[in-house]
Amino acid sequence: MNALPDEELATRVWRGMRGLVVDRHERRKEVCEALGMSFVRVKALRLVAAGPLTLRRLAEQLTTDPPYTTVVVADLERRGLVERAPHPGDRRAKIVSITPEGVRAAELAERILGTPPAALLALDPADLDALDRVITRLLAT
Repeated sequence: MNALPDEELATRVWRGMRGLVVDRHERRKEVCEALGMSFVRVKALRLVAAGPLTLRRLAEQLTTDPPYTTVVVADLERRGLVERAPHPGDRRAKIVSITPEGVRAAELAERILGTPPAALLALDPADLDALDRVITRLLAT
C-alpha cells in the first residue's frame, strides 16, 4: 500500500468529509422547504433558540452586516418566531428572543439537520466509534 504524504492524505480526507456532508447529504434545502425560509433565517433562529442575543452579537455570529441582520430579524419577528425588546442595560441595543412558535420551528430545524444519513447509521459500531473519536478530537482543536 502506498502511503500518501500527510498533507495529501488530509486533503483527501477533507474532500471526502465535505463531499459526504455537503454534496451527498446536504440538509439545508430540506430544512428551508420545511420552514419556508432561507437558510440564514434558519441559522439566526437556531442561534436565538440557544439564548437571547443582541442584534450586534447575532450579526457577528451570522457573519452578516447589521442592516441585513435587522432585515432577517424583522422577517422572523413578522413570522412570530422571535421578539425584539430594548436591552435593559443599553438603550441603543435590542435583544432578540425566541417565541414558543420559534422554539418549535428551531426544534424542527434541529431534527432535520441532526438526522444522520442511512450510510452513517449502517456503519459497523467499531467504525462509528472510531469516527466519533476522530471528530471529537478535531472539534476540540
